[in-house]
Amino acid sequence: MQFHLKAGLAVACAVAITASWAQSSGELTISGAEKSASSDGRIPAYGGAQQTPAGWSSGKVRGDFSPYKSEKPLFSITAANVDKYAANLTPGQVAMFRQIKNYRMDVYPTHRDCGYPDWVQENTKKNAGTAKLDASGDHLQSAVLPGLPFPAARTGQEAMWNYLARYRGVGIKWGKLNTMVSPRPGSSDWISVTSHQVVYMPWARKGANQLTADEGLYSIYFAYETPAALAGQALVQTDSFANNDSPAFYYFPGQRRVRRMPSYNYDAPQIGFENQYTVDEPWLFNGDIDRFGWKLVGKKDIYVPYNDFAMYDFKKNIDEVFKPDQIDPSARRYELHRVYVVEATLKPNMRHISQKKVLYLDEDTYLALAGEDYDAQGKLWKTKESYPVPIWELGGTCDVEPFSQYNLVTGRYVTDQSVIGDGQDVQYFESSSSPIFRSDYYTPENLRSISER
Repeated sequence: MQFHLKAGLAVACAVAITASWAQSSGELTISGAEKSASSDGRIPAYGGAQQTPAGWSSGKVRGDFSPYKSEKPLFSITAANVDKYAANLTPGQVAMFRQIKNYRMDVYPTHRDCGYPDWVQENTKKNAGTAKLDASGDHLQSAVLPGLPFPAARTGQEAMWNYLARYRGVGIKWGKLNTMVSPRPGSSDWISVTSHQVVYMPWARKGANQLTADEGLYSIYFAYETPAALAGQALVQTDSFANNDSPAFYYFPGQRRVRRMPSYNYDAPQIGFENQYTVDEPWLFNGDIDRFGWKLVGKKDIYVPYNDFAMYDFKKNIDEVFKPDQIDPSARRYELHRVYVVEATLKPNMRHISQKKVLYLDEDTYLALAGEDYDAQGKLWKTKESYPVPIWELGGTCDVEPFSQYNLVTGRYVTDQSVIGDGQDVQYFESSSSPIFRSDYYTPENLRSISER
């Protein structure tokens, strides 16, 4: 894999510069990204946060108001021409063309329009040179949040914490959520699970919040609605900034009790998905990073999902978008962006079903946009991607909620966090007084209270 290194601006040089220079220099954005366009002009200069479109309000279909909704693809990548574009594709993307019949990527003009509210930018400036990881290098110890802990990240761990602690409001709510696993080859039977879900980030309230060691990275609650075999099962779990002690509490309606599940993390299979989906796979990576050694390899120009409003269209039908062997190409939109390549290799004496992971983090946001997993023999096993859009209600920050993960061995894929077919949009909250955005909502006692019926 070849990486481009621009003098004074590439990752190798970012290691040598201080974070404070990264923010004061006119050469770099608030996140430490190159402001300038690429030398070939295919990637434009950074343009600043996308403004909220006139007439849009929460609950309306986001794609109807996209400033790029009338754009046409510049070209399409198919199995017939994939070799021509391979230099700007990941190994996982190339594998998709080799394995899936009629797989296609439609490539559109590149737009660099993800940003942050002014107050989040101020917090990021305060973190320059002051945010710290703990002695292990795996856990965030101090930072002013919400804001990027490590602008111009110098290590793989710093880059990952920029992603894990991304600003996406104080909370997110799905009134209805579909999680799906495609059929086995030769079958037509999907795993299709509906639920309602809430995610809460206590440190993301508006202001400058100094991270405390015992603070939760996020708390999650979900309750399954269908199928009948899972209906009524529910979970609460809080991931920590400081360690991997994040037991899940799970309600089983047949037993009418809440059970503590201390090992429901890392590569534990999620209940109900035939071992196709592990606890640490949501959003391309989820949970503690301590089982892997993380290396910031460099930067590369890659065709990645971007401004992918079609994956947030809650008025579309499920079968319009999710086909048995792939997500419909018309629902996936790609642009050429500079990404950080981060490799994670399993540490000696650690256990995990993946020997290595590779993630591709957007230079402008540190969002994980694509990735791969490799098995114990070092063979490419899973390839994944997420679908970012600007979150207008949060002042131009971008987020990735819907994502997909293709298992190249079983020929099946997982998709989660999408509102396709739901009839209602995902809701982001800059602030809220709702009890669902309080820490005491995510306790086993409350789970029992709201689950018993």
